[in-house]
Amino acid sequence: MIFKKEMQKYLQTLQVKEGKKVSLKKFDTDFENKLFTKQEGEEILQHGLEQLALLQDKLFAENKHSVLIVLQAMDAAGKDGVIKHVMKGFNPQGVKVASFKAPSHLELNHDYFWRHYLELPGKGEIGIFNRSHYENVLVTRVHPEYILNEKIPGIKKLKDIDSDFWEERFKQINRFEKNLSENGTLILKFFLHLSKDEQKKRFLDRIEKPEKNWKFSMADANERQHWDKYMKAYEEMLSATSTEHAPWYILPADDKWFTRICLGTVVYLEFEKLKLKYPKVSEEQLAEIQKAKAALLAEED
Repeated sequence: MIFKKEMQKYLQTLQVKEGKKVSLKKFDTDFENKLFTKQEGEEILQHGLEQLALLQDKLFAENKHSVLIVLQAMDAAGKDGVIKHVMKGFNPQGVKVASFKAPSHLELNHDYFWRHYLELPGKGEIGIFNRSHYENVLVTRVHPEYILNEKIPGIKKLKDIDSDFWEERFKQINRFEKNLSENGTLILKFFLHLSKDEQKKRFLDRIEKPEKNWKFSMADANERQHWDKYMKAYEEMLSATSTEHAPWYILPADDKWFTRICLGTVVYLEFEKLKLKYPKVSEEQLAEIQKAKAALLAEED
């Protein structure tokens, strides 16, 4: 894949280092000094998709690792577009996409990881979480009354949901991801950092264009009223849960095509670190293969 060293250096600045306190004001929602034009970026992305397809083939053949890609963002930040444009390079047979809405009654009768465990990728597979277990420290942080629906022992009223509660939940998430990592899952987490002004433009676009009306939701518009609370919740979550084995990347999301280039590049570079290889065939297997070849060639036409 064709990359400039400057692009790789830039992406390193988007990764949240473990233990570092995050201030989203220090991260751009749009990067003005892009290293290539939109047309050049599309060519790079296309070439990258071809390389990702090859790496996925090796991932499936080797059958040792799985990959989990987590997407979190405010509404209209482009999560669906990323899945559509970047992940189209993968063979759909080896990809699982899960979108998590408000938990059902059945799901609330289990711990909050339960429904996510059910959607985890197996060996050789790629899983994409469109929203994820992090909703349990984001939406519930802004609306703590939702926590009461989880029927957690010792949590009877809103006052019980204090700072210690959230710290413990961050630790639970880190343990969950550590376990996945130690058992062969590559975890890549992306926060699509959208500006409030750009979200407004995209909401208005959905309202003004009939073919996009179906995308608009009053619930999304209502959540916009809690923007500052969400930004604070994201900052605390990113600070507490970006680890060496499961890092967060804060990608500028005001320019969709550039967001896709950034995400696709990170995925490709992290895939390469796995040093995936096609399995070697044993001498016994090679002998069997040659026997099969001989038998096929001996068949009458």
